[in-house]
Amino acid sequence: MKSATGGALRHVLTHLLTPLLMCIGMGLAYLGAFADPAPHDLPVAVVGSGPSAQELARTIAGKAGDALAVHTVDDRAQAEDQLRHQDIFGAFVPDEKSPELLVASAGSDTTASVVQKVFTPVAAHQGAPLKVTDIAPPAEDDPTGQGIFFLLVAVSIGSYASVAVIGGAGAVLPMRIRALLAAATSLVVSVIGVLLAGPVFHLVDHGLGGLWGMAWLYSAGVLLIGTGLHTFLKRWTTLTMMVLFVMLNFTSSGGIFRPELQNGFFASLHGFWNGAAFVEGTRGLAYFNDAGLGRHVGTLALWLIAGLAVTALAWAAENRRRTPATTTASAVTEEEMEEAVGV
Repeated sequence: MKSATGGALRHVLTHLLTPLLMCIGMGLAYLGAFADPAPHDLPVAVVGSGPSAQELARTIAGKAGDALAVHTVDDRAQAEDQLRHQDIFGAFVPDEKSPELLVASAGSDTTASVVQKVFTPVAAHQGAPLKVTDIAPPAEDDPTGQGIFFLLVAVSIGSYASVAVIGGAGAVLPMRIRALLAAATSLVVSVIGVLLAGPVFHLVDHGLGGLWGMAWLYSAGVLLIGTGLHTFLKRWTTLTMMVLFVMLNFTSSGGIFRPELQNGFFASLHGFWNGAAFVEGTRGLAYFNDAGLGRHVGTLALWLIAGLAVTALAWAAENRRRTPATTTASAVTEEEMEEAVGV
């Protein structure tokens, strides 16, 4: 009896390792990415072509140090164009009576707030209150502009949690059927995402077809990567998916803080991670006249190709092993229990 109890206790402790590692990983990722945001090389502009504008830009840059990357633009139209392409995140228009700051908060509400804090004292030094003009505000039903980030969370959970079901409950099925299930599930998840973004919460009021395409590319990539990895990682698939598509993904997406406000590690991930491509692609589609959309769709397509490659490798590996078409009920039940931790 004691031996049975000891064995059961060891079994439980072994399975507790996964959630404890998740706890450590989530703490390191979220606190590392969000705990101490600070601007670094944040691009802003001073509007004006004369010596006074250039001198003001040099003064601001000197006081800001590495926090800002300051340059001048000739006129307001050029400043707005750069804001809409997200080449800059604030443009200060000097004026003795009414200095003005141009921002595009749909690109990042937190970044717009940081820029405003930078230029408010500049206007105060000129003896006038700062007028803030938002040339690209977020949707009325998404005043902070962070709804797109939470849409990413919903689509991600629907995708990586489905991997646990396909890998656990679907372990008796051949890889080709599991891959088809992953593709079909990604279609359902993407439709749910579009419904949430459009008619349910009104985060996006146009371009829902493009949003659906990005949601499908994103979800299919996650599901196929997870389905393929399950062949090799088994019970560690859930933890791996959490690392890839939660810990590193949400934190580098730019949905809360853009990379210009994060440390170098998460800022570098923003350039090629699939969550960042989804968030920035959706922002471009919804608010910035499709700016950068092609690049972000290309990134999502590359992640989908990676998913197809991993699935193909898993298919070949299973064929080499000549895995029996069926597994015992106890083995399937055990795998389902292990995978359920991530759900």
